[in-house]
Amino acid sequence: MDLFDDLPPDTAQTPIAPGAVLLHGFAREEAGTLLQAVESVLHQAPLRHMQTPGGFTMSVAMSNCGPLGWVSDPIGYRYAECDPLTGQPWPAMPACMMDLARRAAAQAGFADFEPDACLINQYVPGAKLSLHQDKDEKDQRAPIVSLSLGLPTVFLFGTSSRKDRPQRYRLVHGDVVVWGGPARLAYHGVAALADGEHALLGRRRLNLSFRCVG
Repeated sequence: MDLFDDLPPDTAQTPIAPGAVLLHGFAREEAGTLLQAVESVLHQAPLRHMQTPGGFTMSVAMSNCGPLGWVSDPIGYRYAECDPLTGQPWPAMPACMMDLARRAAAQAGFADFEPDACLINQYVPGAKLSLHQDKDEKDQRAPIVSLSLGLPTVFLFGTSSRKDRPQRYRLVHGDVVVWGGPARLAYHGVAALADGEHALLGRRRLNLSFRCVG
């Protein structure tokens, strides 16, 4: 199934799997405020290209905010209280970002979501994220809330088996995807970002991924 621009105007959300939903344009009206908050975080904890345990450099540039931040290096994948680049605690999660994550989770049927980590991923043309599961979190009862800002992208969403072919969904500025419950360990990824120009972000896409690490 490919989901692109042929949605009827009144479609507010699309179920993509049991426990997973795409909220179309959920954050569009507040995107400017959210971007200001993100820039404030990145001023304290700059974006960087992390290394995988296998020695590869990720094409996606990353940072974090909240009590915990996701890091990757030759030692492995994990969450850490301090930014290894600065040695300082990760910046606090701005209130507008926390509020957005809570409301999106509730809209998708997951009440009382309290994220303690927000991964900030920056994509430029050609950057991608291979299929993977989010399984570094101790608390996998809570959902993942993923916000797209900037250039459109193709989001790949599969099942808990890597063998199953993922479905493809076009995400645009302000869209939010939430997945949890039976979809919590679904394999997902991002296809290589196509070039383009966005009015607010230029030639890039930002993704905010909210998690409850536990």
